[in-house]
Amino acid sequence: MRLGRIASPDGVAFVSIEGKVGEPGAMIAREIAEHPFGTPTFTGRTWQLADVRLLAPMLASKVICVGKNYAAHVAEMGDIAPADPVIFLKPNTAIIGPNVPIRLPANASPVHFEGELAVVISRPCKDVPAARAAESILGYTIGNDVTARDQQQADGQWTRAKGHDTFCPVGPWIVTDIDPADLELRTEVNGEVKQRSRTSMMLHDVGAIIEWVSAVMTLLPGDLILTGTPDGVGPIEDGDTVSITVEGIGTLTNPVVRKGGS
Repeated sequence: MRLGRIASPDGVAFVSIEGKVGEPGAMIAREIAEHPFGTPTFTGRTWQLADVRLLAPMLASKVICVGKNYAAHVAEMGDIAPADPVIFLKPNTAIIGPNVPIRLPANASPVHFEGELAVVISRPCKDVPAARAAESILGYTIGNDVTARDQQQADGQWTRAKGHDTFCPVGPWIVTDIDPADLELRTEVNGEVKQRSRTSMMLHDVGAIIEWVSAVMTLLPGDLILTGTPDGVGPIEDGDTVSITVEGIGTLTNPVVRKGGS
C-alpha cells in the first residue's frame, strides 16, 4: 500500500494512493478515515492525484537521523566508521513535502543534499529488539537530510546546520509492503546523477537502528528515522532541482531557492 497526505479543495487528508507510478493521470487518492495506523478504513471520497497536492506524508513528532552509516560516505568526509549508530535530531519544522522549495539561508554556504531511505514508525514503542523492529514500522519513504556544511564545521555539532526550515524534504508517499534490505538509492541534481548506492551498504541496518534509537527514546506513531546517506553528497544552489529515487518507493523532487527568492 502507498500512504500519503494531500491538500485538496476539501482540505487536508490522509489517503491511499492507487495506480501506476509515473502516470499521475491514472493515479487515485482514496481518503482514509481518521489516520493510517493499524488497518485503515475509507470514507469513500476519492480524487485524481493530478488534481491535488501531495504534502509530506506524515506529521512527525520528531525526526531522528543516522550519521556515518555508509562506509564510502564516511571516507569521503575524512572520518572513521563508527562501531555504533550515530544519531541526531532534526526539528519537525524542517519537514517539507514534494515540490516545495528548499530555501538556502543567506549565511550558509555550501549547503549539501543527502539522499536517504526513511522509516516511518507505526506505534508507540521503546526498547525494541532488532529482530522485532518490523512490528513497529508503518512503512518507508524518502528523505533529504539537507545540511549547511559550513555551519556544521563551525559549530562542532549539527543542530543549526541541519535544523533550518525546509531542510528535511520527505515523500512522496509511504510504502508499507517493501523490504528495505537491498534497495537502490539514487540522487540527481538537475538530472545529473550524484549519488548511487544500495541500502545493503548501510553499516547498521534498519533493525539495528530501531533497536539503538528506541533504547534512547520512546518512538511515537509517525516519527521519522532517516537511515543515513551514501557517498556523493555535494552542494545545491539557487535554481537547482534535487531528485532522490529509492527503488520500490518512487522519487522525491524539490527545487532549490535562496531565501528571498521565488
